[in-house]
Amino acid sequence: MNQIETHPFHQQVEAQKFLRENGIQMESWGPFAEGKNNIFHNALLQSIADDHGKSIAQVVIRWLTQRGVVAIPKSVRKERMAENFNIFDFQLTDDEMRSIATLDTGASSFFDHRDPAMVKWLSEAQRPT
Repeated sequence: MNQIETHPFHQQVEAQKFLRENGIQMESWGPFAEGKNNIFHNALLQSIADDHGKSIAQVVIRWLTQRGVVAIPKSVRKERMAENFNIFDFQLTDDEMRSIATLDTGASSFFDHRDPAMVKWLSEAQRPT
């Protein structure tokens, strides 16, 4: 299992392929992009949600599940937890899956591992104390 940032705006298709080829299950970290990119008001995701009578959150979790990505969305609200589990009574079409694929920016919503400042911070954070 490898938990990596995976959501509609950073889909990690190549990383998922690599993990799958090496027998490693992908788990989504930040399946809702921590609310960035106005994910809960995205017109495409809302249209798909409306077509299925679901919420955007349910569409995102269903999209991840159909891709074979484990999604464990974080919530402290009982009604949201119940909503997050209610994704098995619908399926996204191939066209919907392709449409969601167009949202991929190919970049992290949080940081860039190629940024020299981030690389320095990560290397310092991993030094033994």
